[in-house]
Amino acid sequence: MDSSIPNLVTAYEEFKPSTEINIALGERRKVIQPNSLKSPKLEELMTFLIGWINATLKQNHIVVQSLEEDLYDGLVLHHLLAHLGNMKLDVEEIALSASAQKQKVSVILDTVNQLLQITEDDNLNWNTELIHKKDLISTLHLLVAIAKHFKPDIPLPQNVYVETLILEIDKTGIKTEKHLEFITQKSDDTEQNQTSEVDAINDLFKLGPDKVKIVQQAMLHFANKHLGHLGVIVKDFNTQFSNGVILILLIGQLEGYFIHLSEYFLSPSDQKERVHNVTFALELLKDRGLLKYPVDPEDIVNLDSKATIRILHCLFAKYKDK
Repeated sequence: MDSSIPNLVTAYEEFKPSTEINIALGERRKVIQPNSLKSPKLEELMTFLIGWINATLKQNHIVVQSLEEDLYDGLVLHHLLAHLGNMKLDVEEIALSASAQKQKVSVILDTVNQLLQITEDDNLNWNTELIHKKDLISTLHLLVAIAKHFKPDIPLPQNVYVETLILEIDKTGIKTEKHLEFITQKSDDTEQNQTSEVDAINDLFKLGPDKVKIVQQAMLHFANKHLGHLGVIVKDFNTQFSNGVILILLIGQLEGYFIHLSEYFLSPSDQKERVHNVTFALELLKDRGLLKYPVDPEDIVNLDSKATIRILHCLFAKYKDK
């Protein structure tokens, strides 16, 4: 087995929504994995779009602070189309009731679809109900489409994606389907790398526990090689990385900087402190450009072997020959 397996990506074993999701029998609902909401690339896109809207509508004295909360009623979208397309829409200036808001959003979306030459047969990423329900994915897709139509050279952040979960309830129970959804254009390299990463981690675990153990032992050797002079020895792959402390120490050693003890809990005493440590370690990896795929810190804390391998491989792939 090749010890230099490709970069590995996260495949959540379990969806842990931060709030209860109400879904009716027979309904399909697409939701964002909570950790994707913390993605720096997603935050960059949202900040960019908010800044672009505010700059565009500055003369209208409109200030957007939240894409979910400020666009659902159609007011901002109305002014945005009027300004960018120099068009007059037959809608109310301010729609107060839910029915009036939906009617306004419906007219706006019909106009957008006509501008983009989208037909009913096309698989739309937005509709009136989704926009009015403050669905972030649909709102982002819509704004990106509007921006690219009127400003083809607008420098949108590239390769922005979210991990989504499609939920459906039928008489047999809840069905789930995970999906990686790109909001902005993805490069061929990105798609190819992510595909190979997904294949690598899935193929590894299909080979059975013996092959997985080989990879775990290689990463234990790697970690101990770089932590030895600190007097730290890792013996149990499945448990000793789960509180985040060794991950933080290893990142500091490999990246060549000291992480102040005030930033994390050296002896975490409960789940909250362990999650804090792992979250902090993931942020360090993201800041260094090593972690390019969202990982749920609770997976690490809960001893998920796949998630732990993915995290360690971010460092292993870069420093294995150091």
